[in-house]
Amino acid sequence: RRRHAETSSTFEVLNKYTKDYKVIFVGDATMAPYEITHVGGSIEHYNEEAGAVWVKRLTDAFDHMVWINPTPKDYWEHSYSIEIVRELVDDRMFPLTVKGLEEAMTLLTK
Repeated sequence: RRRHAETSSTFEVLNKYTKDYKVIFVGDATMAPYEITHVGGSIEHYNEEAGAVWVKRLTDAFDHMVWINPTPKDYWEHSYSIEIVRELVDDRMFPLTVKGLEEAMTLLTK
């Protein structure tokens, strides 16, 4: 397993926390586009729903959500998967910089 032993399923997060929670995703959103857009697109297991379905569930469940991306912003337009995720999170993606963190936290506190 590539991940740490302590995990929470997305389903658990969706059902455990209320809409008023503030959610911060941290990740580069860099992957094969089909991992987001296609059933069976995951490289680790067979997924019965496209990743975009789960991102949509999360954005619907939490009003206050941001995505922090460690990839420099200048590279985002060169990655189709980053563009897809950025659109899925309603352009609430911010670079992992002081300014990006400030902007993300400002959005979360509105």
